[in-house]
Amino acid sequence: MKKVKSKKKIKKIVKKGQAHIQATYNNTIVTITDPQGNVLAWSSAGVNGFKGPKKATPYAAGIIVRNVAEKIKDFNMSSVDVFVKGVGAGREASIRALHGNGLNINSIQDQTPIPHNGCRPKKPRRV
Repeated sequence: MKKVKSKKKIKKIVKKGQAHIQATYNNTIVTITDPQGNVLAWSSAGVNGFKGPKKATPYAAGIIVRNVAEKIKDFNMSSVDVFVKGVGAGREASIRALHGNGLNINSIQDQTPIPHNGCRPKKPRRV
C-alpha cells in the first residue's frame, strides 16, 4: 500500500473580480471570475433547487447570488465589475443581491446581444 502525499491547495486572494450574470426567460446563471476571466465560483437556479418557471424569478436570483457569495468568501473579494447578459426577470434582482451580500459594485455593463437584422425570417404561412 502506497502513501500518496496530497498537494496543499493554494489559497488565492482576489480583491477585485467580475460578476457575469446571464438572465434568460428560463433561468439565471451567476458566475464570479477574477480580472483575467478565470472562474472562481458559479451558481444557477437549477443548482439551488428551483424547477420550471420558478427558475427565472427575482427571488431565485437573490438565492443564487447568496450561494455564490458564500463560495467566494475564501477569496476575500470586496469589489466586482458586473456584466449582465439577457432580458430575464433576474437582472435587477441579482445586481441588488450582489450589493446586499457585501460586494461593492464598481461598474455595470450590459452585454445583451442585439441582432443587426439577424437571420432571414420564415416564409409566410399558406393556409
